[in-house]
Amino acid sequence: MLKKLVNLILNTKELSMFGFDDKLKILADAAKYDVSCSSSGGKRKNLGGIGDSSASGICHTYTEDGRCVSLLKILMTNYCIYDCSFCVSRRSNDVQRAAFSVKEVVDLTMNFYRRNYIEGLFLSSGIFKSADYTMERLMLVVKKLRTEERFHGYIHLKAIPGASEALLKEAGLYVDRMSVNLEIPTEEGLKLVAPEKDHQSVKQPLDIIKNEIKTIQQDKKSFKKVPLFVPAGQSTQMVIGATGESDLDIMQTANEFYKSYNLKRVYYSGYIPINSSNSLLPKIGTPPPLIRENRLYQTDWLLRFYGFSLNEILNSKHQDLELEIDPKLAWALRNPQFFPIDINKASYNWIIRVPGIGRQSANKIVQARKFGRLKEYQLKKLGIAFNRAKYFMVCQDSIINKGFNYPEIVKKSILEKNPNPDLVNPSTQLSLF
Repeated sequence: MLKKLVNLILNTKELSMFGFDDKLKILADAAKYDVSCSSSGGKRKNLGGIGDSSASGICHTYTEDGRCVSLLKILMTNYCIYDCSFCVSRRSNDVQRAAFSVKEVVDLTMNFYRRNYIEGLFLSSGIFKSADYTMERLMLVVKKLRTEERFHGYIHLKAIPGASEALLKEAGLYVDRMSVNLEIPTEEGLKLVAPEKDHQSVKQPLDIIKNEIKTIQQDKKSFKKVPLFVPAGQSTQMVIGATGESDLDIMQTANEFYKSYNLKRVYYSGYIPINSSNSLLPKIGTPPPLIRENRLYQTDWLLRFYGFSLNEILNSKHQDLELEIDPKLAWALRNPQFFPIDINKASYNWIIRVPGIGRQSANKIVQARKFGRLKEYQLKKLGIAFNRAKYFMVCQDSIINKGFNYPEIVKKSILEKNPNPDLVNPSTQLSLF
């Protein structure tokens, strides 16, 4: 879709004078490996300029209320001083190189927006010359868009690890979300495939952004007007499968970063083999199964929104997630002593632990049972996955039992009815819940 739009726009006289065709194809293609581009949380108001962050979002992703929105997603350059084994833009890789000027990115964004092809910008970059040199140019792009073009659409900017505090703080005044890629879940894994990098260089900008957000929030109590600073928060991304971390290792890192830096999201990006000759990387004929990404996102959701602790889902006995079933179902099958749950008496916090019942359905159940005890036909109308949930709950007309004693039989029965796990969009919704 993006290539089609690029070709349409490149036919215009206005843009062709910049010679964008090769640059755009190279830098848009290189940006596809970055998945952390959610726009939920943007609250920048339109005060008479162009665009509206609260009414728009990001390319081929979903906002908090479920809208699919569009984004111009590019790198400023794919030149890079680092040689990370898993990265397509590493300095030793034999690929075409290109770089946009500040003016080119600004003009390109505004031209795409005016033609209604995009509703926002996702801007990242390889690191060329130095972290500060790169960050300064990224900052100038967003500053010009806000102050000169009066662009009020959504902007997500990738911060550069190692950049100065002053540049990070200034850039934060013009963007809606900022993120810094963690790359590999553990320090040991990162040193194996990217010995020039370390986690501390990522933690530092995350900490700067977190503290500045906190300072702005405190200022709101004393001042009537305070500047916006990264109003949609910050996020990070990890590459999964390039090194040998278990799912427990991955989620322990994610859990730590959520707590330490108040992240809005952690994104999990499956490793894509792009350098099969490198001895440091796994020798695989095909990419890791996308379902592993999905299971990690589902676990992430359980930890943040369903009241689960990490130890309940992953621990020393179960260090990796099951690929054939979702993590909530896996937990339920390992803990038959908690079931069945009486849907007419249980609290909301226990109802959402039933496989096949999500948060919205649980709320509907709590509200509906105020008017009488619920029966099977009523639960089906409330939108739960009844064929999955029925093994773990009882209602008014259910056969009363004391829990199931044969979880493997239950698992087999569920899989027979749904042999192919759903590959839903992992960054937005979890249909299996």
